[in-house]
Amino acid sequence: MPQKILFLKYENLKMDPKKELKKIALFLGKPFRNEEDLEIVLNKCSLERLKNLEVNKSGSLFYGVPTNSYFRKGIIGDWKNHMTPEMEERLDKLTSLKLQGSGLQL
Repeated sequence: MPQKILFLKYENLKMDPKKELKKIALFLGKPFRNEEDLEIVLNKCSLERLKNLEVNKSGSLFYGVPTNSYFRKGIIGDWKNHMTPEMEERLDKLTSLKLQGSGLQL
């Protein structure tokens, strides 16, 4: 069982990526030495850059799922355009069950 776990929210990553990346670096014990290094990592990890890497544009991974299907728009709440209300309800129930007793909430 891990001794330390860092929980992040996608919404926070989208709204303030610098702040969240600094949290990750501190959690890993590798804080950024300067803003320039932080900017370099943010650039290299941007959704647009990752989507456009050749390895993510072609080929397939598990069960023949194309690698490009792992990247959508990167928009908060866009999942609502891909899930039915029934799927949402099922996922909420499953997530609530799995988070029970953890102190975490949806």
